[in-house]
Amino acid sequence: LMGETPELRSLFVAAGFNSVGIASAGGAGRYLAEWIIGGHMPIDLWSVDVRRFGAYANNTAFLRERSAEILGLHYQMAWPNREFETARNIRLSPLHDRLAAQGASFGVKAGWERPNWFARDGMLPKMEYSFGRQNWFECHAAEHRAAREAVAVFDQTGFGKLELRGRDALAVLQRLCGNNIDVPVGHVVYTGMFNARGGFESDLTVIRTGAESFLLITGTAQATHDADWITRNLAPGEQAELRDVTLASSVIGVMGPRSRELLARLGPADLSNAAFPFGTAQLIELGMTTVRAVRITYVGELGWELHVPTPQAAPLYDALMAAGRDLGLANAGHYAINSLRMEKGYRAWGAEISPDDTPLEAGLGFAVAWDKPGGFLGREALLRQRETNLTRMLATFVLEDPAPVLWGAEPIERDGVTVGYTTSGSYAHTLGAAIGMGYVSNPPGVDAAFVRAGSYAIVIDGERYAARAYLRPTYDPARARILA
Repeated sequence: LMGETPELRSLFVAAGFNSVGIASAGGAGRYLAEWIIGGHMPIDLWSVDVRRFGAYANNTAFLRERSAEILGLHYQMAWPNREFETARNIRLSPLHDRLAAQGASFGVKAGWERPNWFARDGMLPKMEYSFGRQNWFECHAAEHRAAREAVAVFDQTGFGKLELRGRDALAVLQRLCGNNIDVPVGHVVYTGMFNARGGFESDLTVIRTGAESFLLITGTAQATHDADWITRNLAPGEQAELRDVTLASSVIGVMGPRSRELLARLGPADLSNAAFPFGTAQLIELGMTTVRAVRITYVGELGWELHVPTPQAAPLYDALMAAGRDLGLANAGHYAINSLRMEKGYRAWGAEISPDDTPLEAGLGFAVAWDKPGGFLGREALLRQRETNLTRMLATFVLEDPAPVLWGAEPIERDGVTVGYTTSGSYAHTLGAAIGMGYVSNPPGVDAAFVRAGSYAIVIDGERYAARAYLRPTYDPARARILA
């Protein structure tokens, strides 16, 4: 663990090297020194950032169990999707028992037990590791198709949720966010927060809930980091209060072409495009519950993320499942979210975007309000980059052979030369082949023509597999399904 603690300024940590302290000492010492002197992370060190952990991990029993397991993993096989076995079941969604009863196979993220996939046809919800297709492949396929063809329910309770209120809340977010946050109440904005180099410190969704109040939805493992980033960048005298409200609400994602039909069965709200357009949020009644319904998607389909008070999440889930039986409603896990979002070209922080990756390189320049009044942190660096040749660009790759799978970190070859590595990998069941994302690098310069002109292959276990490169989404690039 390395970095400045979020609780106490100027207290830096360099600990927990887990038997590789001598080997890591030179690099760790250098970067920590640069961090202390410069006041910011010099490169992407998220994998060792002390802010990856929240208060849940500051517990002796947790540390005793997990530390012993971590040490042993040094010499064990690094299977794809390997899950920790110790210190489990410490952060549970109110839907946990219901999902377990329906065959959920859980993984852990920031202490949260999250359903990765759901067992079907009498199989046990137990992972069988492999570098090829793992035992959940067909289960994942069914969940993926349910979201594309009917409607799927996702437990997304672990999302980090931060509330920013106060006279200067808007000014703070305008300065820290690349996109324009000065939108009408009830509107939703996707944005990045950038460092001085123009790299992503986070990407998140901002919901304007009032004239001086905002709800920030961020990744499951990012709440501590993002709260620290915002508070350390408050200007002296600014009146803005930040609270972590993650535990106050659960999030149930209802996604798919029949999601509107399902929700309409549970309440009187008008869910039409005219009354409830994409990129907005409303308080609506569903059954006995009033929820904040957010019309946004991370899977590329018509759908809503339902923010429901935690004690009412289970009854709402029951109502949804009962109402959707004849609509093809299915539970779906985070493996399905991953494959669905990759088909749509959606980036993931910590994979496609990081403190070393800029929105121009990641193809997210459309989500930057370049000329908003007052600018934003990182704007000068991004303007300089915009005036020069990029040396890397993010692309999506789909294998031509339907048999292999991609996990991430596979070499990408362009015209026989290695130009990068996949940042994410999955199987695109809509397309019938493995899918990956990754940066195409070329020091003299990279543009769209350069990416499209190449002949690509992805190297898996030493074998080269031909791939097609895309700069636009491989699925529904016109967004017709989202806006249906």
